[in-house]
Amino acid sequence: MLEIKNLTKKYGEHTVLDHVSLRLEKGVYGILGANGAGKSTFLNLITDNVKRTTGDILYNGTEILTLGAKFRRKVGYTPQLQGMYEDFTAGQFMRYIGSLKAMKNRECRKQTQELLALVGLDSVAHKKLGSFSGGMRQRVLLAAAMLDQPEILILDEPTAGLDPEERIRLRNHIAEISENRIVLLATHVVDDIECIAEKVILIKKGVILRFSSPADLMNEINGKVGEFYGTFEEVNALKKEYGKGQTIRRGNKFVFRAAEEHLPDSFHCVDNITLEDVYLYYAEGRT
Repeated sequence: MLEIKNLTKKYGEHTVLDHVSLRLEKGVYGILGANGAGKSTFLNLITDNVKRTTGDILYNGTEILTLGAKFRRKVGYTPQLQGMYEDFTAGQFMRYIGSLKAMKNRECRKQTQELLALVGLDSVAHKKLGSFSGGMRQRVLLAAAMLDQPEILILDEPTAGLDPEERIRLRNHIAEISENRIVLLATHVVDDIECIAEKVILIKKGVILRFSSPADLMNEINGKVGEFYGTFEEVNALKKEYGKGQTIRRGNKFVFRAAEEHLPDSFHCVDNITLEDVYLYYAEGRT
């Protein structure tokens, strides 16, 4: 169990994370928010890469600062940026990460083989990372994060920059390895969270707006999602006036979709609500 109590991070007078309190048990938690919302800061505080301003982080009842290296060995982390040695093979990179985790050589080699097979890269373990696609690199980073069987897996924008096929493949791997551990998945790709997260942590300007299941969140805004149908010129003018929402083309028709507390009379309410609508409502809407 991971307990976060009144966690705050400030840089001078600027508050990046504001008194965040959460209780996390085994499962997949999607962290959703715009760029600059505080997602990466939140993850870096949990991994102790960044010094907190105030607050507590407890793992199974003990402060992680007290646990120190014992806690860090329980954490697997995939960073947002792909910092990798281009001349390393996938196998060499895995063994390098294993050495940083102080794993025994024999166990590290065994897990390297198993984990690269798990993410579908065992056949290219001998190839250099410089020749890998973005999706292949992300799968190597995911496998490396799983070394030493971490109890907490932290993934920061793991599907950023991937094509749709690679994103779905990586998302499936995340779902497969999520059993019996806490998985924190930070992303702005709403589909990734809707498919695999049991609960969503919705952050805006360093504050937790919502912490609930995707289904419950979508239920909350029932009757608050609508569409306007018109010509391209009409929809485009409405978008400029409204400032948010999304334009959708359906055949020869154009639609402007928005999520608001009070929709204009010209909008038709819809019931096919998605997590993207939830994001528009809470993170960008006038709530």
